[in-house]
Amino acid sequence: MLNNLTKLPRSDRVRDTVSALADFISTSGLDAGDQLPTERAIMDALGIGRSSAREALRHLQALGVVETRKGSGSYLLRVVSASTIHMPLSFDAAHQRDALLQTLDVRRGLEVEASMLAVRRAGASDIARIRERLEEMERVHLDKGTAGREDLQFHLSIYDATGNPLFRQLLEQMREAFEHFFDKPFDRPDFARRSFPFHRELFDAIAAGDAPLARQKTIDILDIVEEDIKDMSL
Repeated sequence: MLNNLTKLPRSDRVRDTVSALADFISTSGLDAGDQLPTERAIMDALGIGRSSAREALRHLQALGVVETRKGSGSYLLRVVSASTIHMPLSFDAAHQRDALLQTLDVRRGLEVEASMLAVRRAGASDIARIRERLEEMERVHLDKGTAGREDLQFHLSIYDATGNPLFRQLLEQMREAFEHFFDKPFDRPDFARRSFPFHRELFDAIAAGDAPLARQKTIDILDIVEEDIKDMSL
């Protein structure tokens, strides 16, 4: 069944795995409702580790392509191909400041609304997950002085708490564009440092059911990030 999959090189394993699975779906005659190969079969066919296989399946799940049923496996919700699964955004590296500010505009529109919806819709398990992501972000930030990827996971957990999968799908489609900047300047310990305490205040507002305060704390975080981007580009 997996003869048309070949081992992947060590580059971007998760992204390449997603592309390989999308190509497999389009060339293997799979249809909505069909079961996908097991994690072990995918790992063996592509020569990847369990974490890469799981992350790729989670990515497909976030995009509304795959449904994972506990104890049963992963099932296809809609047919895709390698050319349709990704909608990458591209930026001119020579204008990094403008690109960062553009991504921030998008984040502001999404996250303000997501924070308020999370207040109204989050259940106990959602609040626990947001707290877990916050504590991991705080741990890494205090240890390394920066926590770009952990920050992203914190905000994704708020998206998930809205109960609307489109929020995560939109950010997943933009993920490569955001992560492009995680090494520079996001590795600088002074980048967005002033916004760090507001993340816990945002969590406290969501946990307390205070939508106006959650909205304001989200704006506070992004306003500080915008100021830092502008300051660093002077």
